[in-house]
Amino acid sequence: MAARADDEMHLRRSFAVARAAAAKGNHPFGAILVGPDGTVLMEQENAYSPHQDMTGHAERVLMTRASMAYRPDFLADCTLYSSAEPCAMCAGAAYWAGVGRVVYGCSEEQLKAITGDHPENPTLDLPCRAVFAAGQRIVEVVGPLLAEEAVALHAGVWDRDGGHAGEKSG
Repeated sequence: MAARADDEMHLRRSFAVARAAAAKGNHPFGAILVGPDGTVLMEQENAYSPHQDMTGHAERVLMTRASMAYRPDFLADCTLYSSAEPCAMCAGAAYWAGVGRVVYGCSEEQLKAITGDHPENPTLDLPCRAVFAAGQRIVEVVGPLLAEEAVALHAGVWDRDGGHAGEKSG
């Protein structure tokens, strides 16, 4: 699918959310939900810390919040922007919430190459397109987009010799 005129601007906002998460010692992931009129409805930093919630991915938490605030028929016209490609769990959450469009920065494949076998991010190399393709409705996907900027968010974060990834400021 083709990128829209404002996709890069919104995606960069998700990068800013990811940087804010990293500045607080969290994993450098961020997501935003944008309404049909281009208004940012919600933002979400990664929620791994402080409780080491392995399911606290920014996209999953955002989709939980969105599904409680909006009906699927409204979310069908909304876009989820994410600093990294939604994993299988997050893609499932976006699908179940009813989001109609997803735009992401770095791919799961790129993220897996960055994180390796880090225990705090056992990345699944399963494209979100594959998850959505198994569904009963179409979810438009754009990405990877601005991948170099998205990958740069992870510089030094997942290094084994640098200690606990959640304690990095990325």
